[in-house]
Amino acid sequence: MKIVTFNINSVRARIENLCNWLKTEQPDVILLQELKCQDEQFPYMELKSIGYDASVYGQKAYNGVAILSKHKIEKVIKGLPGDDTDEQSRYMQCTIKGINICNLYLPNGNPIGKEKYEYKLKWMDRLGKHIKNNLLNSVKPLVIGGDWNVIPTDSDCLNPDDWVNDAAASNQVRSRFKAYQNLGLYDAYNALNPDKKQAFTFWDYQKGSWAKNNGIRIDFFLLNASALDRAINCCVDTKPRGEEKASDHTPLIITLK
Repeated sequence: MKIVTFNINSVRARIENLCNWLKTEQPDVILLQELKCQDEQFPYMELKSIGYDASVYGQKAYNGVAILSKHKIEKVIKGLPGDDTDEQSRYMQCTIKGINICNLYLPNGNPIGKEKYEYKLKWMDRLGKHIKNNLLNSVKPLVIGGDWNVIPTDSDCLNPDDWVNDAAASNQVRSRFKAYQNLGLYDAYNALNPDKKQAFTFWDYQKGSWAKNNGIRIDFFLLNASALDRAINCCVDTKPRGEEKASDHTPLIITLK
């Protein structure tokens, strides 16, 4: 099974790019983030025409996540458990062919020290509790993918000095991301590519970042041991980032036996 995570940065603006890529690469499942549309505005028919059903948790103008699949999508949960007052569409989970799959769009959190940063930390704490108390209770393979808005280490960016004041690289955020792995989750890219030092998934639209390869790695798959045992390959496809009307992210792909 080939599973993809991709922050599309407005699905309606990039539906042609997305459909062309899907027709070429033929993944089984794709996790989309930052839809920037409500459920009823999602391009279901365009994706259905090329073989993908969709479960969508949208939001007007920003946020929003969706799971596309060639196979039956079961046991769908929309919204991260633990706070009924949270109205931001950032998380959903489901089961596809016996694999538990979660899709998340973790808050940006900037600027540090303000309300959005506190929301990010609380959201990450809530995610940690959900992983520990619910997701890791199953022996089924678990795949948690998405845009995590975390730069785990200085080696995950070209110029660490550019990010010292960014929420993605703060010690509080990094320590929480590491805590997920301490619970028993594995960074799929690092586990399957131990000799590769850098693999960026995001390049800002500003300052010629793409041309200079001034990128960061903020999109990840975290796997439980059962999923890691089945993992064959994890790679970044940079081609979509170089196209016209490209998202500022690019797809991360994992293949499981």
